[in-house]
Amino acid sequence: MNITLNQTDSTNAQLKVVLEEADYAPKVDQQVKEYSKKAQIKGFRPGKVPAGLVKKMYGKSILVEQINKTLQEEISKYIRENDVKLLGEPLPEPSQDQIDWDTQKEFEFTYAVGLLPDFNLPLDKSVEGYTIEVDEKTLDEAYTNLKRQFGKTVNPETSEQGDFISGELKAVEGEFLSKTLIPTNRVVEGQEQFVGVKEGDIIRFDIRKAFGDDNAALAHVTGLSKDDVANLNGEFEITVDKINRTEEAELNQELFDKLFGKDEVTTEEEYHEKIRETIKENYEREADNLLYRNIIDSLTDNVEVELPTEFFKRWLLVTNEGKLTQEQIEENFDKYLRELKWSMIKNKVVEENELKVSNEEVVNATKEKMLAQFNMPEIPEELVESMNKYANEYLQQDNGRNYIQEYEQLLAEKVLAKLKEQVTVVEKTITAEDFKNNSFE
Repeated sequence: MNITLNQTDSTNAQLKVVLEEADYAPKVDQQVKEYSKKAQIKGFRPGKVPAGLVKKMYGKSILVEQINKTLQEEISKYIRENDVKLLGEPLPEPSQDQIDWDTQKEFEFTYAVGLLPDFNLPLDKSVEGYTIEVDEKTLDEAYTNLKRQFGKTVNPETSEQGDFISGELKAVEGEFLSKTLIPTNRVVEGQEQFVGVKEGDIIRFDIRKAFGDDNAALAHVTGLSKDDVANLNGEFEITVDKINRTEEAELNQELFDKLFGKDEVTTEEEYHEKIRETIKENYEREADNLLYRNIIDSLTDNVEVELPTEFFKRWLLVTNEGKLTQEQIEENFDKYLRELKWSMIKNKVVEENELKVSNEEVVNATKEKMLAQFNMPEIPEELVESMNKYANEYLQQDNGRNYIQEYEQLLAEKVLAKLKEQVTVVEKTITAEDFKNNSFE
């Protein structure tokens, strides 16, 4: 067997593999013997089928199977031992379609190869980060939302702004008729018509003006799809059936226990401090996510590396056969290039810093996510065994794909944490309100 890699330019090469009969014949003969033991052919007892007959009947398919298997093993071994950095996998050249499997003893295979050159990380570029200050407006909104969330619903006789009015909605002209619930805060024109009404009152309004030409709001109120409400116009009436109002929860121990667990918080001062801490932690997490996106953008925008773009396009087409067209690849190629660059950057950081993820880390991260789903701070002792079982079952599902996804996510987090240490982060102090209102596009 002879394997050679001939570089045609800085990012492309041709991989040539020459197989002689001695490289594959013993494996073919062994496979024929295995078939002879298992084959069930009329006229022969099981395990007594002559090898020559098996070879005559199945020899070509066995030959093709063994040669393909040998090629995969030897090419992988060559790439690993010679530390060849490839983009994807080698792609067979069309000439391999002209093989005469009946008479040839020596086979020559050629593959197109995309090479990934070494490069330097552009760590000299500064990246913008954010320090979040929790302002009073954000705190006040949180207090109000929590008291409403844990409040109780009452049905007053007369409506006020902020109430929900339920009843029968119908078109003045037309056949539309439906039960609905109108949030008075969503009404942008004629809101006064929905305030001060009682059960049995009829409110007449222009439905498109009332909701400010907002198709999403119209769809919510009518129960129709956004497409169906696109041309919805005219006068509508709602006959008030019930008024719903949420009374805010009182700031007492009952609310504290619902929010934080029994007796974890016992005073208003502790409550306010806990809310502030929680909000700050949430915004710090969002700020970190934004910083990581900025790091990714900075590195992928500024990395200087020559890539085998034409090979990459061909590889995308071949490996996504039936899923991607050439036109789609061309249209989205910039996005694919950025993803490739980021993948190369991740791999470089992993190699240079010897980053690893242990099996224990994967299992523990999975269990933490399960706890979060059930809103549990920790695993009760009586559920430890069950939780371990559920986590392992989840990670083994879909041939271990969940395990791979969890592993890759943890590895990416370690890469970003390492890069955060290496780049220069220019911190900008910003209020939570401004951070929330800024799209950062």
